[in-house]
Amino acid sequence: MEQKLNRVIFTCGGTAGHVNPAIALAQLMHEKDPDTRFLFVGAERGLEKDLIPKAGYDFRTVHISSFHRSMRPSEIKHNIISVGNLLRAPHEARAILREFRPDVVIGTGGYASYPMVKAAAKAGIPTAVHESNMVPGLTTEMLEPFADRIMVGFESCRAHYKHPEKICVTGTPVRTDFFDLTKEQAKEKLGVDDGRPLVVSFWGSLGASGMNAEMADCLALEAKNESFHHIHGAGSGGYPKLLAALEERDVDLAAHPAIQVREYIYDMGTVMRAADLVLCRAGASTISELTALGVPALIVPSPYVTNNHQEKNARVLEEAGGACVLLEKDSSGQELYRLICSILRDPERRTAMAAAMAKLGIRDATERIYETVLEVCDRRPGEKR
Repeated sequence: MEQKLNRVIFTCGGTAGHVNPAIALAQLMHEKDPDTRFLFVGAERGLEKDLIPKAGYDFRTVHISSFHRSMRPSEIKHNIISVGNLLRAPHEARAILREFRPDVVIGTGGYASYPMVKAAAKAGIPTAVHESNMVPGLTTEMLEPFADRIMVGFESCRAHYKHPEKICVTGTPVRTDFFDLTKEQAKEKLGVDDGRPLVVSFWGSLGASGMNAEMADCLALEAKNESFHHIHGAGSGGYPKLLAALEERDVDLAAHPAIQVREYIYDMGTVMRAADLVLCRAGASTISELTALGVPALIVPSPYVTNNHQEKNARVLEEAGGACVLLEKDSSGQELYRLICSILRDPERRTAMAAAMAKLGIRDATERIYETVLEVCDRRPGEKR
């Protein structure tokens, strides 16, 4: 008989890459058993406070915040507050556990995961942690002694942990709408099925303004011959600036239908499915989507993230043969255009890159995580942690 989960706590926050895997798993658990109750716990000021209620789940907070290394007065004040939060959070976590009485606590990243998972482990409640980055973040490193299982995206991640016996390779969940269409159907839906390749680009929020400036030069070069289609998501802040920069370069988008500049790519599942090459950062969610779909990528890792996570993520894909990595300090519109053309003009290389990406991909990641959680909860009473 399959293990039944009555109450589940997810604890996550900080980025959508931490929140979305938890929501995907909660949705699967609800499908398996509609009677399961869920509680999400995050930080008071994190974006999770908006994302999780919008997804329809109950949400509680603990007081937890980061530490900054700067000695500026404002940063010292921030760190003093963080010390106070660090002392408060364990009490808040224990109170939530007593009130909700979960069968399992699942952490998917973010500072709020630490007090909740640690408190659950000390209370004898089964715990599992999902790490979406290639190398463990600080929170996951601190939780490794307390977690029953740590779930990671790729086999190569195992080498970065002190307790490899705790590691399960599950992958990171990817939204199901990414697989609704075949590649051919996606191209037809987007009107890019005339035989020319499709390039898709987006740079997220961190440092996107600089990359959008480079995209103006890149798109201006593309407009001279339009040998491929290009859909670029500029973001709400970058969109008007990019349109103005293209106008300065005498690029009238109405005269170049192969080039689409959007404020936001709302139909990301369809667009990514249709893509022959993606230009992007190396956030954990994006890496999971690329590998699940088997799409070659030209990656410019964000240099603005903690512990240089994005370059480490990107290098794993590069070493496998699925991606070309260009550091932002070496990037320019001209260099982006050169690399795009180099990849698109070499069908054998592109095919090999796609195969390398697909080999890394795990499409049933949510199901694997679910099975791992059940295995953690199925321990015999009194079994050693």
